[in-house]
Amino acid sequence: MAAASSQLRGARWQLLALLLCALRASSFAPRSAPRSAARRSAPRRAAATDEAYDAVIIGSGFGGLCCGALLAHYGQRVVVLESHEHVGGCAHGFRRGAYTLDSGPSLWAGCSVPSTSPLRQVMDAVGAEVDWVTYDGWGVHDLRAGEAFRMSVGPEAFEAVVRQYGDVGQWRRLLAAIEPVVDASMACPPMALRADPLGFLRTALGPYLLPAIASTSVRARAFMPDLLTGPAAALADLADVDDAFVLKWLDYLAFALSGRPADDTVGAAVAYTLGDLHRPGAFLDYPVGGSGAVAEALAASIAKAGSEVRTRAHVAEILVEGNEARGVRLRDGSEVRARRVVSNADIWNTVKLLPARVAPAWRAATERDVAPTPSFVHLWVGFDGADIPADLDVHHTVFNEGFLGDDAAAIDARENMYIISIPSLFDAALSPEGKHVAHCYAAAHEPFEAWEHLDRTSQEYKAKKEAAAEPLWRALEAVVPDIRKRSEMVVVGTPLTHRDFLRRHRGSYGPSGVSGLANGLTPVDGLYTVGDSNFPGIGVPAAAASGILVANALAPLGDHLRLLDAMGADLKAGTAWWGEAAPPNPVAGGRIALGRSEPADTLGRAA
Repeated sequence: MAAASSQLRGARWQLLALLLCALRASSFAPRSAPRSAARRSAPRRAAATDEAYDAVIIGSGFGGLCCGALLAHYGQRVVVLESHEHVGGCAHGFRRGAYTLDSGPSLWAGCSVPSTSPLRQVMDAVGAEVDWVTYDGWGVHDLRAGEAFRMSVGPEAFEAVVRQYGDVGQWRRLLAAIEPVVDASMACPPMALRADPLGFLRTALGPYLLPAIASTSVRARAFMPDLLTGPAAALADLADVDDAFVLKWLDYLAFALSGRPADDTVGAAVAYTLGDLHRPGAFLDYPVGGSGAVAEALAASIAKAGSEVRTRAHVAEILVEGNEARGVRLRDGSEVRARRVVSNADIWNTVKLLPARVAPAWRAATERDVAPTPSFVHLWVGFDGADIPADLDVHHTVFNEGFLGDDAAAIDARENMYIISIPSLFDAALSPEGKHVAHCYAAAHEPFEAWEHLDRTSQEYKAKKEAAAEPLWRALEAVVPDIRKRSEMVVVGTPLTHRDFLRRHRGSYGPSGVSGLANGLTPVDGLYTVGDSNFPGIGVPAAAASGILVANALAPLGDHLRLLDAMGADLKAGTAWWGEAAPPNPVAGGRIALGRSEPADTLGRAA
């Protein structure tokens, strides 16, 4: 714990440290510019120079798309440049034959109704619309222990699981102890956040955060910024929890959010998630059309506002004049000039895009101090859906090397935890009639070093892919035992897939832990960063929040205040919206594997 606390020391004050950067505030007041005609296309194939934009955004992950959508909504002229043929970054969707596949997130929450979700608040602000299906839980399988249970959301359902495997008194004590942390983490509407200190004081710190920090610190008997920006493991200390199952559950939620255990994940993220999962009336969401539908909706809002999203537009270099970013050069030699550059590339690739003479100390510090998480292996399977029951749960977590027992492997051990999604159970259009599609991935524990020497066209690589997919097949068999026999379409993704198609440094999920996370500002004038390399870190909500911070800072304060006023009832803060939210289009679930028909709260040995 001491080592983790030392690593996190630099991040603990990020909520307040913005105030200490006031001298930089004057760099965040771009002029508005006339809107261009909407255009979404491949880049020009000539070594020409484009006219200037207010902002050029490198990459169309959710950080870049949220930033671009807000800037376009503010009336600025924006162009988003995406290297891939699909928008969405790590959350894009793609097709294989008649199947639509999600490349990224499986679990969504707070998106189907106005809420405190950063992504939902961006979508409400810019008018991006997606249809959502809602449901109430997922299956958890421990193959080593031979047991399985269902994680059902809400204030009471999960207590049956805790009573079976742990100390329900400590569980209740944890939920009670973190109430002030949950309240503090939700006190400020994400849309009120800005990266510039003076604007942040006006829109967020004064009206929301300072009052919340004061009141919740008293309730928690601890300094709230430490709990919000420190390690999530401190939440257990706050409640004096030492029960093994409750501590493992904290680690599980943290790892699902960030790819790191609780002692290396931001406390606010885990507290928010615990509060949201176990509140009265809780529910989960899934976007109709898959994760790619959310990215496409954000991209469409950019075009509708008169700006551009270009795919197959690979940025080769950030143009810097003196110490000021002035645009980018594409791989084909053409240039896109802009008064601001926002990079949604990961931090390691961002510094590589700069000329060697620019910010050498920042480049060296990034390479030396910011460590990437391990990478991923993915398995997508299209399979025969005959006799698949409609109430089979869509989502599952499978532990190959254990979760429940004393001899269980660590949460982040290699080839242990796998996450499964079968979204065609919700959205039949994702697969051919009578078929289903499953996505299984190994969450941030595949070492890049084992792959980096391989040629993706070699037989050695093909054989390694097949071997690496074997534990994922075993995980899928916990849910659909005969899935190999049923399979009709198989795709395996590797760390090299992450590197080459998603442009991820060493195939990484993002920075390991929260030490070294950026706050949107860089040593290069006019260059800003968004995405999972920025505070608060990895995951869709965090990436969307990073886009909000920078977009609002690049907008005049008056425009930002008018947007907050215009959002009205959709601008949610605190927990009041919990009582207002009613799940639209609820889908019944409860069956955690083929051959099991127990009610949702039944526990015990797997069949």
